[in-house]
Amino acid sequence: MAVTFNDLGSAAGLKKLDEYLLTRSYISGYQASKDDITVYAALSGAPSSSYVNVSRWYKHIDALLRISGVSEEGCGVTVEGFAPAEAVATPPAADCKATAEEDDDDDVDLFGEETEEEKKAAEERAAAVKASGKKKESGKSSVLLDIKPWDDETDMKKLEEAVRSVQMEGLLWGASKLVPVGYGIKKLQIMMTIVDDLVSVDTLIEEHLTAEPINEYVQSCDIVAFNKI
Repeated sequence: MAVTFNDLGSAAGLKKLDEYLLTRSYISGYQASKDDITVYAALSGAPSSSYVNVSRWYKHIDALLRISGVSEEGCGVTVEGFAPAEAVATPPAADCKATAEEDDDDDVDLFGEETEEEKKAAEERAAAVKASGKKKESGKSSVLLDIKPWDDETDMKKLEEAVRSVQMEGLLWGASKLVPVGYGIKKLQIMMTIVDDLVSVDTLIEEHLTAEPINEYVQSCDIVAFNKI
């Protein structure tokens, strides 16, 4: 279902977006899509850190655009007073110079199909990296976890605090929400972004999330969705 945002240049518009992202890591779905790019382009720049959820989301999308790009279609989003076609076609400022040097005559379209020339250039860059002995950029994944408590008396706030207390290189916790299971029991659904070469989800669950001392609150932990970024 398409989402609509109003006046993202105002405090009221940013507040609405911040509330929307409170329980979401992305504008639609469980991975970055063109919907995120549209909203990203509609913002005049990095939002104030007072908008905690927008700021987190903006930094994540900005990093994706610089590292790997975004190709998922999304569900459709409308930002009133903003023409996405023009803004989305413009790469981030840091990339403008490089893009202009590579091709001064062609329009840049982040949503378009990759041309034969672009594919050839990508292959040449990959070959150059391999030849120079540089390590390939490690992939990332977006993971959605279901974390269940022991019973309805479990303090869910302390459970989430215990989960987020797990910190390691390559792990970034995202949005979360409580979902009713039944008989007054709620489970915690929480998003996380991991660097594949640094974080093993199985190890994270077995040695941290379901081990002492966190297992005082956590009965089980399951993977709901696992998507490459």
